Amino acid sequence: MIKGAKLEVKEYIVVEADKLFCQYGFKSVTMDDIAKHLGMSKKTIYQHFSDKDELVNILIEDKLSNQDCTMDYCATNAENAVHEIFFAITNINELLTNMNPKLFYDLQKYHPKAWLHFKEFKENKLGKCIFVNLERGVNEGLYRPEINKEILTQMRLDQVDLIFNQHDHYNMTKYNLAQVMAEITEHFLYGICNAKGLEKINYYKQQQLTQA
Repeated sequence: MIKGAKLEVKEYIVVEADKLFCQYGFKSVTMDDIAKHLGMSKKTIYQHFSDKDELVNILIEDKLSNQDCTMDYCATNAENAVHEIFFAITNINELLTNMNPKLFYDLQKYHPKAWLHFKEFKENKLGKCIFVNLERGVNEGLYRPEINKEILTQMRLDQVDLIFNQHDHYNMTKYNLAQVMAEITEHFLYGICNAKGLEKINYYKQQQLTQA
């Protein structure tokens, strides 16, 4: 019972700290800020985390684990490969909309262990997910059969890098991460789809407008 209670407090700290990090970035938020936001003492926080770095590491691991589950869910429940991508963008939209673009710069510079975990996830889990989607789209007759799946997988990963690491290229005072991700993803889809796939894009875009 006591162990369970401790786990709940730990999870609560992670969830609430995440809100601050997403708003202000990792560097700007101190343990004092987190304690004040939570309405608890720093001593209580340090009972669960040795330092801010450990808190960030656990937070990133949780986020990546959740993202892994989301990708599996999208792939399993999507009607087809094009729908899977629309599905994934919809699921990640809320997360990216309120995320400070500085977050990934701060992660890379100040929390190398968490950044390495993010890089491994991107290159392995995300890379595999992209490649499998490309195969699915070709097999379903929605993507152009002549596409080079390995090159396009790497290109898509490079796009993710560009969004997260060079956010200033897109004037983030005007566009948030979700808008940039959606626009680049749509551009990517138009490049790989055949005529049948283009019909699916237009169909799902129309659905989005109807639901908005």
